[in-house]
Amino acid sequence: MAGVLEPHGLGRAVLQGEEEREMEIRLEPRQGQLANDLDILWLLLAAYLVFFMQCGFALLEVGSVRAKNTKNILLKNVVDACIGAVVWYAWGHSFAHGENGDGSNAFIGGTNFFMHNSKDISPDEQDKASGFNNANPYFAFWMFQWAFAATAATIVSGAVAERCQFRAYIVYTFVITGFVYPIVVHWVWSKEGWLSAFRVDENANGEEEPDVVFDKSLGMIDFAGSGVVHMTGGGAALLAATIIGPRYGRFDKDGMVQALVGQSPALATLGTFILWFGWYGFNPGSTLVFYEHMYVASKCAVNTTLSAAGGGLMTLFIDTVVFSNPPDISPILNGLLAGLVSITAGCASVEPYGALIIGCCGGAIYYTASKTLKKLLIDDPLDASPVHFFCGIWGVISVGLFATPANVMNTYDRKPDVGIFYGGDGHQLGVQILGALTIGLWTCTISFIMFWTLRSLGILRVSQDQELTGLDISRHGGAAFTYGGDDSANITSANAVTALQMQPVK
Repeated sequence: MAGVLEPHGLGRAVLQGEEEREMEIRLEPRQGQLANDLDILWLLLAAYLVFFMQCGFALLEVGSVRAKNTKNILLKNVVDACIGAVVWYAWGHSFAHGENGDGSNAFIGGTNFFMHNSKDISPDEQDKASGFNNANPYFAFWMFQWAFAATAATIVSGAVAERCQFRAYIVYTFVITGFVYPIVVHWVWSKEGWLSAFRVDENANGEEEPDVVFDKSLGMIDFAGSGVVHMTGGGAALLAATIIGPRYGRFDKDGMVQALVGQSPALATLGTFILWFGWYGFNPGSTLVFYEHMYVASKCAVNTTLSAAGGGLMTLFIDTVVFSNPPDISPILNGLLAGLVSITAGCASVEPYGALIIGCCGGAIYYTASKTLKKLLIDDPLDASPVHFFCGIWGVISVGLFATPANVMNTYDRKPDVGIFYGGDGHQLGVQILGALTIGLWTCTISFIMFWTLRSLGILRVSQDQELTGLDISRHGGAAFTYGGDDSANITSANAVTALQMQPVK
């Protein structure tokens, strides 16, 4: 009996093994489909979080300006997103990520304008019939990158708050979204960019392999955009605030700072928390894929949290202990943002204790830069340039100090050099400094030309009378708020225009 049953059992095992292999073959495309779909879903969710940061910027800026300029600041934020979407669709994304074409090179991309190659990545009938729906991440990646572009553009809004002409701001949005920012993206994040850590070339077999531009270094490490996003937006903000000049009444005749108090610390605080929340799409989402990358994403989230906390606490310490000021909400909010900006480049490359140190240093850099700009009579109502430009520089450079071998390997699959605190030879630090200098020079040069031209044409700044009256009434059809039905407080647009006409425009 045993001799009869044994072959029968063996045959059944063989049959089951064949069925399992056949099942694996049938499931393999669907498993690949699931992995691709999860990657796309991850990227879309990250894009939504980054775009939600626009709400944070809007609330932060509204809370930090005076009530008479509420509609103006909100309108600029909405226009950023709308113009940014159209420009990014038309040519911005192509300049940034248009690769492998006759018009693309190490400086600028030059393919796929107006998404004209989108049909090439659409599901075909054969894939549909086999149950595999060609899950190409192109559109999700476009969404993610557009949200980043909108973030870079809106940084300037706070720097020119309460005195910039709306048409000048429209010109700026076109230039930064369509030219300045996408070129920086191409340098640092594309496969062809001259600074890129992702630069690749084809070998003799037609396979992609790393193409190292700089000897003994990875290329510029800027995982989520301390340089690409925040230095670009912050550099433009610095030049804009410098060229447009301070708000009337911001400095007295002796150069002393006069308080122009924002309308709502509550809105500013809520906006900052929304920005912090959105940063969890900004940094962890920059893994770009879900499958096999959750370790890196989760470390990014932890590092983001610790750096933000370090920046906020350091700023509070300096303001209250070192300078003996009463505890105030505004410095800690900007210090928190300074910590977030500082860790954005190295969130995947440093250890948590390194992130805390980077955030603390970022808070100190923000506070020092803010004080220095005021000494120079540069009025930045939101402290956009101290937070984004100067802390962005620090974020880029900090990678060359704190990047560890294990983290660089986990993120980039190679580690020709690491931070000098972990045995690096300084090659990576040198590339980080070069990247920061190049981005700063590029952004500030183009911004200087643009804002100086707008100023020379007389379309950069509103008149003194319009500024003192408030841009909502003088430029945007009336005040944003009403006050308990008291008509005397609810100044109408018509009355404002009449009042302006009775005064000489200076």
